Parts: sequence; structure tokens; C-alpha cells
Amino acid sequence: MSAQANAPVIIIKRKKVVGGGGHHGGAWKVAYADFVTAMMAFFMLMWLLNATTESQRKGIADYFSPSVPLARISGGGDGAFGGDSVFTEETLARNGTGAAVKMPSVPDGSAGQSNEEPDNLSEVESLLSGGGGESMVMDNAMRHIMTRVTDEGLIIEIFDLEDEPLFEQGTTIPTPMLRDITQMMAEVFGIVNNDLAVNGHTRSEPVVLIDNPVWDLSQSRADKLRKMLENGGFDENRIQRVTGYADRKPAVSNPMAVRNNRMELILLRKQVE
Repeated sequence: MSAQANAPVIIIKRKKVVGGGGHHGGAWKVAYADFVTAMMAFFMLMWLLNATTESQRKGIADYFSPSVPLARISGGGDGAFGGDSVFTEETLARNGTGAAVKMPSVPDGSAGQSNEEPDNLSEVESLLSGGGGESMVMDNAMRHIMTRVTDEGLIIEIFDLEDEPLFEQGTTIPTPMLRDITQMMAEVFGIVNNDLAVNGHTRSEPVVLIDNPVWDLSQSRADKLRKMLENGGFDENRIQRVTGYADRKPAVSNPMAVRNNRMELILLRKQVE
């Protein structure tokens, strides 16, 4: 008994460790910083939407995808191909992101209002952008088309694809695809009264020829497109020029690429008096 009474007492002390340093940890600071950044971005977006015009917002969007096919915007419907026809009720598409009002909006004094299009070129481009989705044929046609707005006007570029040319090779005989596109353009151009220019471009020949056909071919194809537009109901008095540029202005770096076979329809800006 005396031996047990004199035995040393062993004390075990357990230290409680709190992970992350309690309220002094840094994880919540990272989460809070992300939240503040997101809120700042949100309020900047709201400010930009309020301080810019429709055409300016469209320009900002196009900056991030400057070469966008026309079929990039559906008509907004919920069917298999999504959207109304571009010729719904013989006017502009009624719904979807690509729809536009028949009359331009009244200036509201917001910043940059002086940059508004005075001749509805942006409305025409929006109409064409909302043209896809109504049928498989039109979706396929839109693969051939791109638009851009320049100081000269609205340029609508119609170009060859590797598996689907606009004309029979080396001729001015249009393919059914080009006929469909031309008919659509003749109807769309009816919503404005801007004059039109028609340009023809071809790719370079693989060898140097004594009688290089590219000049005559580009001019003849441009004139053929002019006649097709007129046959589709376009007013011939609005056509100001028909020009063939041969292979002098290639669209891509390879001068013999099929992509260089293209036609340009330019809705010219109205002269401000």
C-alpha cells in the first residue's frame, strides 16, 4: 500500500487546435473579394446598358466576334429551328434578338446618340442577322453570308464554300443557292431606299495565263447578280455601280483560296445635306 501511495501522478494535457485561426483565417476574405468584384462588374454592366445606344451596344458585341455569319441569331421561337420567318407579315421579324422595329427609336439624349445610323443600315443588318432558323434551306444559305458596316455603307458579302459555289466553275451560271440568296436580298432591301453597289471578286488562277479571265469573270458575275436582283423586284434605278475587281482584293491571304470567290452588295449611306 505504501508503494502505491508514493507512485508519481501522471497528468495528460490535451491541447485543442482550432483550424484556420478562427476569425483570423483568410478564406472568407477571398470569398468576399470575389463577391465585391462580381458586384462591381454587375453595376458597370448596368451603367453601360443605360449610357449607350442600341447601335453602340451592337458594336461592342461585334467587337468580340467581328466576322460573324448572319445566322448567329435565331428568331426566338421554341420550335425545332427556332423563330419566325424573316418575312413575317411582309415586314421585319417580330420576335427574337434579331428583330428590329420598323421605325428607328426616337433619340433620348443618351451618350453617343450622334452616332446613330441615319439611314437604317443597322436595322437591315439586324434583320438579316435574324433571318436564320426558318428552314434548313435558309440556314444553309446563311453559311455563305457575312456583313459589316463601314463608312461607305452596309457591306453584305456572299462567298463560295468549298463544297458549295455560287456560280458554276469558270462561268456566270448561278447555282440554286445563289438564286435563293439573291431573292432574299431583293426582298430585304425593299425595307429601305438606299442605293446599291455590286462588286465582283474572284480567286487567282493557279498559273499565269496570257488572257487572264479573272477581270472579265468578276465583272460579268457582278452584272449577272445585278440582273438577278432586278428580276427579283429590286428597283434598277437604285443600282449606282457594278464593278469587277478580279483577284486584286483577296479576302484571305491565299490568293487561290475558294473564299476569294465572292460578291459584295453594298447598301450605300445617304448623303447628309
